[in-house]
Order: sequence, then C-alpha cells, then structure tokens
Amino acid sequence: MTLLALWAAVTLAHWPLLHLPYYWDEAGYYIPAAFDFFRNGSLIPWSTLSNAHPPLPSICLAAAWKLFGFAPVVTRIAMCGVAALALTAVWTLGRLTAGRASVAWASVLLTAIYPIFFAQSSLAHADLFAAAATLWALVFFLELTTAGIWWAVLCFSLAALAKETSIVTPIAIALWEIARGLRLSKNIRRGTLLLLPVVPLACWYLYHKVHTGFVFGNPEYLRYNATATLTPLRILLAFGHRLLHVTAHMNLFVLTLLAAACAILPVVEDPYGKPRAAFPASTLAIFGVVLLVNLAAFSVLGGALLTRYLLPLYPLVILFCVHTFYRRFQSWVLLAGLSAVAFVTGLLVNPPYRFAPEDNLAYADVIRLHQSAIAQVLEHYPHATVLTAWPVSDELTKPELGYVSSAVPVVAIDNFTFEQIQKAAQSPEPYTVALIFSTKYDPPHLPFSLGQRNEAFDRRFFDFHHDLAPEAVARLLDGDVEWRAAKKGQWVAVLHFNRPQEAKLMAP
Repeated sequence: MTLLALWAAVTLAHWPLLHLPYYWDEAGYYIPAAFDFFRNGSLIPWSTLSNAHPPLPSICLAAAWKLFGFAPVVTRIAMCGVAALALTAVWTLGRLTAGRASVAWASVLLTAIYPIFFAQSSLAHADLFAAAATLWALVFFLELTTAGIWWAVLCFSLAALAKETSIVTPIAIALWEIARGLRLSKNIRRGTLLLLPVVPLACWYLYHKVHTGFVFGNPEYLRYNATATLTPLRILLAFGHRLLHVTAHMNLFVLTLLAAACAILPVVEDPYGKPRAAFPASTLAIFGVVLLVNLAAFSVLGGALLTRYLLPLYPLVILFCVHTFYRRFQSWVLLAGLSAVAFVTGLLVNPPYRFAPEDNLAYADVIRLHQSAIAQVLEHYPHATVLTAWPVSDELTKPELGYVSSAVPVVAIDNFTFEQIQKAAQSPEPYTVALIFSTKYDPPHLPFSLGQRNEAFDRRFFDFHHDLAPEAVARLLDGDVEWRAAKKGQWVAVLHFNRPQEAKLMAP
C-alpha cells in the first residue's frame, strides 16, 4: 500500500510534465535503446551508438509500452513508479535507523521534493532504476538476516544491470565487511556474497563483446567517460564538485548547515528523561563507505559531472540530517519544513551558477522552448534543411521522440561556438534554416565570478563553452533572425538564409 500511495502521489506531483517529449540523454540514448528492444528484441541498440549500458531499463520500459502503448506519458508514469519504489526504500531505511514513522516520512518527503530527485523521477534515465535497486539493497543488507543478504545481492545485481557504475557500491561494502571480518568470520561471508553482483555484469559485458567487438561500448564513449578523465588535476577538481553536489547543490546546503548546527546542541530527552537514540553507528559507517566510494568513483568516471549519477546518495544524506534534527532539536519538524521550502525554491528557481537543466524543472523549460522552435520551422519552412546541433538534430530526425510526425533533414554541428559556426559556413551541404539554442546553461547575471582560471579549467576538463548569440550567428552566416524565445537563461532562435552558405567569417 505504501508503494501504491507513493506512486500515486509522485504521478500527481508530476502531472504537468507527463506528456512532455523526451529530453537530452533520454532522446540521445535511453529511449532509442529501449525502442529498439521494443521493436525487435535487440538488447544492444542499433539506432544509436551502443554505450554498453546494461539492458534492464530497456526491458522495463519496453514492458510498459507493450502493456499500455508507446507514448511519453506511459514512460513517465512508469518512471514515477520507479521513483515511488525508491521512496518506499527510503521510508523503510528511516524506520530501520530512527525507529519512528515521523522521521521516516519526513525523509521521504524531503527526498521526493529535492530538485534533483524530483526532476529525475519522471525522466527515463538508468540512474533512477539503479538508485531504487541500490536503496533496497541497503535495506536488506542492514536487516542483518540470512535471507536479507541474499535479497541484497539480488538488488545490487539489478542495480548493476541498470547502470554499470552501480557495481562500485556492493564492491565497496564487500571490502568493508571483509576488512571487519578479520575479527568476525561471518562478516567475511557477507562480504564475499556481496561480490556476486559482479557476475551478471561480467556476463553482460561478455555478451556485448561477442556481438559488437567492444567490451565497454564505442571507443569515443569510452574515451570521453573513462580514459580522458584520468588527469590527476581533473580528478581533484571533479571531487570538489562532487563534494558540493552532496552537501550544497540545489539548496541542499540549507539542510546540511541546519544539521551541522543541530549537531552541537545537547541531545533531546523524552518525557521520561531518556535521550533520543543516536543514528546506529554500523549504519552510519555503511552510509559513509557508500558516499565516499561513489564520490571518488564519479570523480574519475563520467566526462560530464551529472548529478543524477549520485542519485542513491541524496536520500542517505537527507535521512541522516533529518535524524540529526530529530535527536538534537525539540521542534525538529520546523527545520524539516524550512528545508522543504528551500528544496521547492530550488526546484522552481535556477541557482546563480552554471548547472545542468535536468537538476530541476529547467529541463521542462528547455523542452517547451525546443517544441516552440520546431513548430515555427514546420509552420514557416516545412521543406527546409535545418542547421542545428544535438539534441535538436535527433528531435527533428526521430519522430519517436515526440517532436515531429515525420523526419526533417538536418545538417548537424556540435554546438554554436565560433569554431562550429565556421564549420557550418564551410559545409557543402545546403541548408536554408538554422534552429539554434543554448547548449549550456549560462546564468544571465552571475553575482560573482570564480575567475578566468576556473573557466579555463571548465573548458579544459568539463566541456564548457559559450554559444554565440543568435544575432552573431545570423551575421556570420549572412542570415536573419526570424524568431526567438527565452526563459530563465535558456533560449532558442530560428534563422533563415536566402542562399547556400558561402559566408566569409570574421571573429565576432
């Protein structure tokens, strides 16, 4: 009943978002991969480059489409169900650690409305599947029963088959248990069992190798997400970002600072003079291991510092902070309420620094802007070849993503920097329209600056760039800005050209 109630609540909260077409990595990989499996049962996608991601999300989404039809609303309601499954695990963890339903429900509420978790709750990314399975694995592991450890192994295996990087969590806990087992033999057995999820993941990679010739996906994907990220300075900078992601990002600092302030207060006593129970030390140690290993792993892996990679960590941080409120502050519900206000604000108001739009409801603004621009192209230039960049290039050429009813021819470039516009000017492929947009969120008015050195690091290590303004692109390609729109720092524009492009470029 708890799961069904949470599913209904999450779906209702996401009601205005359920019919939105697919966004960014949904459109770039996860939906095409699942659609390929839905159409012909192929575990390895053929309509997009294989990244060697395990197939569990594709299987689950295809099952939902088989039952209810292929449509974004079906996908998003199914993902709300996965989010509800994760929240049910948070509730169970709250009961296990605090022993009070009020603390458990406060943790569930704060997790559900935390901007990153809320935004991801209806997006078809593998990370939500992996987070739900990982959280349930922790529930079963902390129960300290023979059956529980086997259920934990199963859930960790499912997490690894949803997102390969999830394997770092059971390996880390296994090593922790084995190290503790130098004194207790039963810990060695538990730790050894937690290494079993490596087996199904290895089988998947063997299958992928046999069918594609590559173990870890196409070489460019491997380079971007693994081999090109091994510079020591880059790892150090990434770890700093990751630490901020789990302590401060999207107004999380309100929760963590309040918890830090509460930590110096005396423990609250119940009416009988008994102090409220501390957070279990063994559980806190496991949470610490999970947090530290994931922060380290995702400082090395992943070309982009996407916060959704850390999705299983946010409930752990929230749960510990709420328990600290409860143990150290009599009116702890007020502090939880203040944190809730901060989270809702973060969900609706963009922060004063660069971030990925999928971290809050900015992603919905991007989708609607793209829809409006595509509608302008289809209405006024129905037979045009369109100059654009990914993901709009996919939105125009793949009707299954929900933006067009039939494919529109495109000429694709990487982004809208001067170098790429120069490439477009020299392209032999004719185009008469350009649909350009902000490929990176750049705050309209930064209240502070970290300096040119920091931006140089972002350009060098984290693929940051500045897109040219529509007027600059139009000037360089000898065209006109026919339509434009903007919302909260994101923008789109439609440009029209009266002849094939042979413009001679000068730096703007």
